Amino acid sequence: MVKFCIVEDDDGEAARLKGFIDRYAKATSLTTEIVRFTSAVAMLKKYDRSVDVIFLDIELPGMNGMDAAKKIRQIDSKVTIIFVTNLAQYAVGGYEVNAFDFIVKPVMYPSFAMKLRRVLKYLHMRRDREIWVATRQGKKQINAAALKYVEVMKHVVIYHLEHETVTASGTLKSVVENLEGLPFALCNRCYLVNFKYVTEINGNTVVVGGDELQIAAPRRHEFLNAFNEYLGAGGGGA
Repeated sequence: MVKFCIVEDDDGEAARLKGFIDRYAKATSLTTEIVRFTSAVAMLKKYDRSVDVIFLDIELPGMNGMDAAKKIRQIDSKVTIIFVTNLAQYAVGGYEVNAFDFIVKPVMYPSFAMKLRRVLKYLHMRRDREIWVATRQGKKQINAAALKYVEVMKHVVIYHLEHETVTASGTLKSVVENLEGLPFALCNRCYLVNFKYVTEINGNTVVVGGDELQIAAPRRHEFLNAFNEYLGAGGGGA
């Protein structure tokens, strides 16, 4: 389920956003919950950290959306903020509060659906997933969000995590299936890389969590396309 918050003082605009969310959800079988506030003050007073996406009008009574976003970031660094505004230039300061995007009124469904598709993909990439691996000592649970890359040599699989290395048995195919839908891609036939930890791509090498790995020539184009798609969906932000 995805939880949305609409902060909009205009009843018509709020109804339009809600209707677009409902329309998209029906078309994609997405389960949603939508709450609406008419002011930023009211939203902050009852702030809910379980909200995934906030559609935040910039021109609000009492406290404008930009000031509200700054207060949100003081208590929640992860929630996805999308500004809604009459004039695009009002949203140029969005980088200060790590806003995901902005929507210009009057909101039209095709543009809205495209942005919502991007934000849902971004949320899916960010969410943690626990996977089980078979080690010599038994079964071990690994958090995919802390996994920098996976090294595969025949039937030995080495999981390079932030603070440890786990050696297990398995195949490349099974690893790829376990991590399907998350921002991982093969840079060669031995390494499956988590884009979250990529800090540099230079020629035929990629730096992942401080380790330099080779990008195989036949995979370079596909790997770079996948990385660019990850960045385009909002990856690489806070």
